[in-house]
Amino acid sequence: MLCGIAVPHDHALVGHSDADVAMHAVTDAIYGALAEGDIGRHFPPSDAEWKGADSRIFLEHAVALAKTRGFTITNIDCTILCETPKITPHAPAMRARMAEITGIDLTRISVKATTTERLGFTGRGEGIATLATAALVKL
Repeated sequence: MLCGIAVPHDHALVGHSDADVAMHAVTDAIYGALAEGDIGRHFPPSDAEWKGADSRIFLEHAVALAKTRGFTITNIDCTILCETPKITPHAPAMRARMAEITGIDLTRISVKATTTERLGFTGRGEGIATLATAALVKL
């Protein structure tokens, strides 16, 4: 799962929830903008309730928290670092899914990818890393 989309691949990511590292990064970007820590603070991995959970739950919580605090999320940018799978063919569906979950216009959500030129754990195909930013504006 990446940005809420099942991406076919011969490997899978392992995590306490559904291991959607891209959605986790976006969620953490929103929590960070609110100075609210990270996903683990709100949904501890030690809590069996979140085992295998759909990461949509975490993102919806972060979005609702921002709204409760009087913020609107104006932009989201997510960069996925991996050699494989290729992200570009799936990016439109990923953007659409993130727009659906967050309620943000599709034109304000970016999902892109880059490789690490076969360096490090991502370059060896041992995992995927993600970076995300979210711009919040006080209403």
